[in-house]
Order: sequence, then C-alpha cells, then structure tokens
Amino acid sequence: MRPRPQQIHERKAVAQEAQMNPMNVGSWISDWAWSLPLVVLTVVIHVCGLALIGERVVGVMSVSADRRSFMPKFAVVMGVTALLATTLHGIEGGIWAAAYRFLGALPDARTAILYSFSAMTAYGHANLFLKDRWQLMGALEALNGMLLFGLTTAFLFAMIQRVWPLGSKERHQTS
Repeated sequence: MRPRPQQIHERKAVAQEAQMNPMNVGSWISDWAWSLPLVVLTVVIHVCGLALIGERVVGVMSVSADRRSFMPKFAVVMGVTALLATTLHGIEGGIWAAAYRFLGALPDARTAILYSFSAMTAYGHANLFLKDRWQLMGALEALNGMLLFGLTTAFLFAMIQRVWPLGSKERHQTS
C-alpha cells in the first residue's frame, strides 16, 4: 500500500520539526562535536599567531630610534600588526568554512567563506543560511568569533601599553 501525499507531507513535517526542535538535544550533539574542536583549534592558532606577532613588534620597536622617527615607526608597526591579526581571523574563518563544506552544510566554497566571516564577526546580514541540521554550529562559530576578537583587542591594547613607553624613554633620554 502506497502512502498518500498527505501522509508523506506529514512525515516530512515531523522529520523537519525533529531537526529544528531545540529540545531535541540529540540532533545538536554533532554540532557541538564539530564546533568545540574548531573553537579550540582556532583559539590556539590565534594565541600562537599573536604571540609571534608580539615578539616581532617588541623587537622592532625596541631598536633605538630618535624622537622624530618614533611616532611614524609606531604607526606603521601597529598598522602591520592589525593587518596580521586580520589575516589570522581570515585563516580561522577559512577553517570554519572548510568544515562547513566538508559537512555539506553549505553548497560551495564562496558561500562557506562568506557565511563564516558573517557568523564570526556577528555581522549576520548575508542572506545565507546553514542547512537546518547545522544551524547551531553557526551560533557556536559566532561565539568563537567573540573569543577571537576579544583576544585580538586585548593583544592590541597590550602591544600599545608595552611599546608606547619605549618611545617615552627615548624622549626622556634625549631631553
């Protein structure tokens, strides 16, 4: 006996509700299982990358410079530091995008990258959506983005705090 169209429609509706129902914890286990290692991986990459950048910044800025050249040098070094931190965010967004492609959550690489950057930055205005099955993963990427951007903000502030006195010392020594 073949199911009637109404029965097929009802079965699809029940299946879809089971996927999207927030109380259906079993459907979210995969999201967590994929997302948590991605969060750890991207945070480790970010912290290591920022540490390497920080070493170079302090090394470059520790070299004695006269009073007039400190400010331009400081501006260039901090600008390059911001670009390198942005590159780290791009790499980490690419890692999430690769996971989305691997899981079949998004149809192509361009869409995956755009979705990932949108989620990571909490921009959210791209008209892109993960397959229903993976929607929690997008929210977890947004959480990851908050952590990464918080680390970057703290890092940039720490670099300014650490490097600015180097210029101050130089000013006091030449006065």
